[in-house]
Amino acid sequence: MEQPHWIKKQTVAKDHEIIEARATDPIKDFTLDSSGFYVLIRIVAKKKKIAVAICNAQHEMIKTFEGETGRDLWTAIFKYETQHKLAWFSRKDHIAYLGKELKKAELSLADGSEYIQE
Repeated sequence: MEQPHWIKKQTVAKDHEIIEARATDPIKDFTLDSSGFYVLIRIVAKKKKIAVAICNAQHEMIKTFEGETGRDLWTAIFKYETQHKLAWFSRKDHIAYLGKELKKAELSLADGSEYIQE
């Protein structure tokens, strides 16, 4: 079978290296986002939606986004953040965490299991 045209032949750079990722601890290795903002995620079962509350450093919920999928939510959140020139997420690991938790919530919503945010 011929390889699709969009798959490129990969080469290895001269300075390529394999870096082993160490096991992390979700408590000990946790770092707050320097922006001071954080998220609370929950299932809204009666609406069959996921809710993401954006909280500030004073622990006030300033915005809540509701949607059916993680993709819908992160798209809406990042679009709103960009359009309003906000900086809720300054760390890439914070963004990755949001994606991970939204996927967990989405799966819980689909199968009716309990969702617990880490």
